Amino acid sequence: MSIDAVTRLDREELRELLAETIDADVAEVRDGADFVETLGVDSLMALEVVVVLERKYGVKFTETEMRSVRTLDSAYDLVRQKLQERS
Repeated sequence: MSIDAVTRLDREELRELLAETIDADVAEVRDGADFVETLGVDSLMALEVVVVLERKYGVKFTETEMRSVRTLDSAYDLVRQKLQERS
């Protein structure tokens, strides 16, 4: 991973971004908390999460990858992977 990609991906910044996007308290966005099951995110808001991540980090997700973004951990891992592929 390039240094630029590392500096662009901060777990706590990502947590805050996700919390803001799904209109949740930052404390509710725990690493493994499922956005849909635990935080009540509907499919439209889940799509918004993906769009926000793509814009913020300049990456593109496949449809399968989009469906896998259900927790902070999965979002972090996927964005990290995409940044690695790009560098």
